[in-house]
Amino acid sequence: MIEILEKAAIQNGLVTAFAVVGLIILLSGQISRRLTFGRVHGSAIAIVIGLALAYWGGTQTGGHKGLADMSLFGGIGLMGGAMLRDFAIVATAFEVQATEARKAGLIGVVSLLLGTVLPFIVGACIARAFGYSDAVSMTTIGAGAVTYIVGPVTGAAIGASPDVMALSIATGLVKAIIVMVGTPIAARFLALKTPRSAMVFGGLAGTVSGVSAGLAATDRKLVPYGALVATFHTGLGCLMGPSVLFFATKALVG
Repeated sequence: MIEILEKAAIQNGLVTAFAVVGLIILLSGQISRRLTFGRVHGSAIAIVIGLALAYWGGTQTGGHKGLADMSLFGGIGLMGGAMLRDFAIVATAFEVQATEARKAGLIGVVSLLLGTVLPFIVGACIARAFGYSDAVSMTTIGAGAVTYIVGPVTGAAIGASPDVMALSIATGLVKAIIVMVGTPIAARFLALKTPRSAMVFGGLAGTVSGVSAGLAATDRKLVPYGALVATFHTGLGCLMGPSVLFFATKALVG
């Protein structure tokens, strides 16, 4: 029976990948509710589990694609590839209503730009401090500080190594967790009471999962407004990362 199930899983790799990811998300949701009481969003826990499994898969096979190097989980390589990744980004963008975004006004646009550029600068500086002095690595890790999606997208566009792209994802994950945990604590200081303030916060914080979870723990009514502006970070970061930010970094460090 086990051999039959294993053979079916290998022959239907993409279906197996969706089943594995679904189980991880289910487990992450339970951990989030029972152990963190919703303070840490399930998506962040799922990413940590995914990174741990990817590391384990790499050590077991000696490959560079994590679990995808195992025949049983080969479909994860397709599921996590560029095709479905870009489809997910486009699908997210279709959820945004431009008419609603205008309600944030000019301050929303300014916060969006600052929330993209400032984390990039911090991430690039940290990368330089840890010895990554080339423009490609600094840009990729800096882009990961914008969001953990922008990092690998930027890295793939400018030719970063898999190790650097993994670091960019980890950087974005750390940022998301900090936003998740810190939002309820700093909510009073940040005056997160109105939809407009939530939009500005979403623009500055940038990470959709972090903003959504943080605002959910603060005031669930503010979640759509914060997530609305934060969603634009993915598109804006993917646009600016491989172009403006990369060329600016290259001009500075050579």
